Amino acid sequence: MKDTALFAQLLGLTAPWRVTEITPDLDGKSLSIRIEWPDGKPGPCPECGDLCGVYDHREEREWRHLDTMQFKTLLICPVPRVNCKTHGVKSLKVPWADLKSRFTMLFERFAIDVLLSASSKSKAADLLGLSWDEVHHIQERAVKRGLERRNLDGMKHAGIDEKSFLKGQSYASVLYDLDGSRVVDVVQDRTQEAATALLGILPEEVRDGIEAVAVDMWDPFLTAITTTLPTAAIVHDKYHLVSYLTKAVDEVRRKEHKTLKLDGDDELLKGTRYTWLRNPENWTEKDAATFKELKNKGLKVGRAWAIKETFMDIWEYTYEQSARTFFANWYWWATHSRLAPIVKVAKTMKRHLDNILTYLRHRITNAKAEGFNSKIQAIKSAARGFRNFAHYRVAILFHCGRLQLHP
Repeated sequence: MKDTALFAQLLGLTAPWRVTEITPDLDGKSLSIRIEWPDGKPGPCPECGDLCGVYDHREEREWRHLDTMQFKTLLICPVPRVNCKTHGVKSLKVPWADLKSRFTMLFERFAIDVLLSASSKSKAADLLGLSWDEVHHIQERAVKRGLERRNLDGMKHAGIDEKSFLKGQSYASVLYDLDGSRVVDVVQDRTQEAATALLGILPEEVRDGIEAVAVDMWDPFLTAITTTLPTAAIVHDKYHLVSYLTKAVDEVRRKEHKTLKLDGDDELLKGTRYTWLRNPENWTEKDAATFKELKNKGLKVGRAWAIKETFMDIWEYTYEQSARTFFANWYWWATHSRLAPIVKVAKTMKRHLDNILTYLRHRITNAKAEGFNSKIQAIKSAARGFRNFAHYRVAILFHCGRLQLHP
């Protein structure tokens, strides 16, 4: 078998495409493979498929292909243009690459796998022997391809959360498909307009099918959901609610620790922060010992902690009226605790009680979103931050969108 026939077979070319020349560059460690369409052979119109005469040829183009042994491999072809009576002069589709791509489909598949495995685009670029821009272009094309293929039919439970973008008060809003465990899309800012645009990405028939949305008690998000998804229930995410109480407990601890220090006791609450913040199920032996030592000391932080832990029982209820009775009793305790941070959180929860109790009917949370937040943070750290929001969005969808990325 001649070398040209062998390479044609390895490339999966079918007649009349043919390999006409193979040129190795031993010094440059590269291999050029020239592919041609025979003169006088009609070709299919890329629009309608009708066989048409060849009109002319485009200037030669190169496509990066998978390496041959240690040699960087390039495919070279002067792509013919056919003259279709219906659609005019059109370039033939080449079987080895997508339209406008400078990489073969096999190389893109490999590059995507490297990007999924590498810790950053810079490291992927080094492994592939490409520039950062070339790698980003492959990633961008993969996300675009995946979004065009994506099917959101059957999505019933969504989640909206915020994620920091740049330093300071710069945020992105993220939409999750909770049933599909995937990021649907990302928009800049956490305003009502941003959340409305985010929900508007969903096709109308998908929006009509959304039964419930897990979300924080952030008014711009609530307004956007009510306006865009009027039939969907709003479920205040329990992990956000617990985080508010946990922060309140920490405020009480810090203030009490300062007071104790002024009274000459520097040691009582020193190093106890995580004992009060951790879930008791995750306590270390040291945490458990610290709690046992302090629980009968009459500390304010001990009362705040007890109020926080008791609130957790609300998630165990099945009937709404029973949960309302529980909350009323808990609310009286919290607001009469004389602990300002706890009182503030309790009053906020009372204002949003209806949407807290929807959890009993739609037991959804943004727990999966919190998992994605860790992954997004890792993406940011590996990239050493993003200044370009479009790049940030592409990276999140590439790694968290569960898209069909390969060509």
